[in-house]
Amino acid sequence: MNRGILVAICLLIGTLAYGCSPGPKSGSNLPPLASPVPVSSSTQVVKLASSPLTITRNGSAEAVVTLTITPGYHINANPASFPYLIATELQPGKLDGITPGKPVYPSPVTRKFEFAEEPLAVYEGEALIKLPLRAASPAQDQFLMPIKVRVQACDNEKCFPPAMIESSIPVKLN
Repeated sequence: MNRGILVAICLLIGTLAYGCSPGPKSGSNLPPLASPVPVSSSTQVVKLASSPLTITRNGSAEAVVTLTITPGYHINANPASFPYLIATELQPGKLDGITPGKPVYPSPVTRKFEFAEEPLAVYEGEALIKLPLRAASPAQDQFLMPIKVRVQACDNEKCFPPAMIESSIPVKLN
């Protein structure tokens, strides 16, 4: 085979391979490739954590529940922008001697998405929900306060089925 033709074929193959490599090139207007793990549930996108809380007997304190949302995703704020959207909602469980107050939701950010005509109030990154707790005189000194958080995660194009994430807040009485 002619050396010139061989060089041309190698250049063509190299150009095609470079042009088909994964991910956008610097300065490209192409969107990044999708995550290698397909998301099918809101629980894959939102993680829930709470810090231990100490309450004085017959006193009150504020628990903080942290929602960590994977970058590139969001959840609806509380209240949601429209009645048909599923708002993020903290639901405290029942526990003898402890009375939960009304959850205090963080201020949302407002974003415009392809799937909605109007901008939406959402949480991104970390969202801290505060839950006031009042302690009577329960028999126990330490316990776990059950909580559930309803979320619906979305990306820039679609929303995933809503999910209920369960956890607990470690509480100690002084």
